[in-house]
Amino acid sequence: MTPVRRRDLAVLALGLAVASWLLVRAWYGDLPPLRWWLPVPLAVLAVAEALGARVLRVRLGALRDARAGRGPVDRDGSLVRPVEPMLVARLAVLAQASAYVGAVFTGLWLGVLVYAAPAVGRLRAAGDDTLTAGIGLVCSLALIAAALWLESACRVPPGSTDDDPAPGVSA
Repeated sequence: MTPVRRRDLAVLALGLAVASWLLVRAWYGDLPPLRWWLPVPLAVLAVAEALGARVLRVRLGALRDARAGRGPVDRDGSLVRPVEPMLVARLAVLAQASAYVGAVFTGLWLGVLVYAAPAVGRLRAAGDDTLTAGIGLVCSLALIAAALWLESACRVPPGSTDDDPAPGVSA
């Protein structure tokens, strides 16, 4: 599995920003009103992935320390629980998919923002749409950042291809 290329995310976001700007420009009057809560699911997913990345990084670090003989127990004195390899693989796939979803929504919200922000003075709905697009852009960028962090937490560090655990540590 190869890591997500940041260049691919940027190209996807910029391409969709141009496309959404063109579509919003053509049909802005026909669009339903954009409510501020529309991008909230992206923020919830970003928070969940950031928490998952933090927990996974801590657990994998403790497991690596235990395998290296620097301590088979974690902070509370209990043995380190191993991390299921399939869980890590699934989280890596989730992180990659979320990074692309974040790039798609970044492009969409950026296109709306680029159209609606200059129209605030002349269109009544543009003020609310600008706020919603700004919130959406922040939430989408947060999702990309959390997904890339989760993906980096799932990587195997170089030199740790040792398949044999240290004595007394279950794998």
